[in-house]
Amino acid sequence: MLDLFANSNMGYFDAGLTGERLLPDLLTREQFDRAENEVSSWEGYEKTPLLSFAPLAADLGLGEVLYKHEGDRFGLGSFKALGGAYAVMCVLQREISKRIGKDVSLAEVRDRAFPSEAQELTVISATDGNHGRSVAWGAARCGVPCRIYVHAEVSEHRVDAMRALGANVIRIDGDYDATVEQTRLDAEQNGWLIVSDTSWSGYTQTPIEVMAGYGVMAREITRDLATPPTHVFLQGGVGGLAAAVAAVFRQDWGADAPKVYVVEPELAPCLFESGKAGHSTAVQIAEETIMAGLSCGEPSEVAWSVLASQTSGFLTIPEEVVAPTVRMLASFEPESARIQAGESGVAGLCGLICAATQPNLRAALGLNESSRVVLIGSEGVTDPVIYDQIIKGEI
Repeated sequence: MLDLFANSNMGYFDAGLTGERLLPDLLTREQFDRAENEVSSWEGYEKTPLLSFAPLAADLGLGEVLYKHEGDRFGLGSFKALGGAYAVMCVLQREISKRIGKDVSLAEVRDRAFPSEAQELTVISATDGNHGRSVAWGAARCGVPCRIYVHAEVSEHRVDAMRALGANVIRIDGDYDATVEQTRLDAEQNGWLIVSDTSWSGYTQTPIEVMAGYGVMAREITRDLATPPTHVFLQGGVGGLAAAVAAVFRQDWGADAPKVYVVEPELAPCLFESGKAGHSTAVQIAEETIMAGLSCGEPSEVAWSVLASQTSGFLTIPEEVVAPTVRMLASFEPESARIQAGESGVAGLCGLICAATQPNLRAALGLNESSRVVLIGSEGVTDPVIYDQIIKGEI
């Protein structure tokens, strides 16, 4: 099976980072502390497992491969549960405080201490599925109306999951970036509150809070490991996940933090192209990738500012390696080691296997028998229909 990866057509750009890699003053320890204190107090909070893929590491000639499995996070199926819902609370805290003329706490927002004020507000977001589900969940918990915008390719199962949480889901023509623009227009016209996981000029606070929520996951990793890994391969998208993990790893491990590699679909390489250009760069999505959660054409500005200072290299992967990777995880032996992973959750693993089996890339990334690699399995089965088609070999 590894022959498929060894012969795949990868894209690679070496960011050429050397010396001290200072974080921009955006994602601070205090922001991560605040998010962790809040999220860890939620009913149902449990640390997700960091799994060792020892047989795979041996096959790849690596020292260790560790996989953070986010499929069971708060029953929502992905790491996004940490970010969108937390950001909803932060947005409501600010708005309700402004309306009643005094500061309210996150605990009061969570406990619905101001039900009439919450009902007068509406939170709105664009999504490929997982972020919107988290926003809808957070809105339902806080008693605030919610509108979620999706594009034409978002599956009905993902739409139904958001509607089941009480969200009004609106499907529009165009891709993910078009839904982001529509939320901006509608929020401005109606006075609604945007809870986006991507940022743009003049809109940064809430996306930073989303990323602060993701930091809970990264801190779980740093506390699980006695010594830092050498490499981390992270999914792309708009960059929020990768930026949050890279920031926490740099804060907690300093100069010993691992090399960061960002992995994207070849059909949606906005971070790859930004790395090559040396600045945030948008790309046109001509064809949707199977990795729906990574089908993003424009980086988040705040995420990019972190990644530009922390990323050692950028990788793109072809579509044909994704489904086999999902099937590989589902066929691990023994049966108790098998993992149900969504198609967007395996991009980092795909990137690692491709790089480790291609001699030139292996050397360029410094992968060898001493390498200890961390991966984020960012989603479980968020669409059973698509997952079944992958497992049956129909995709």
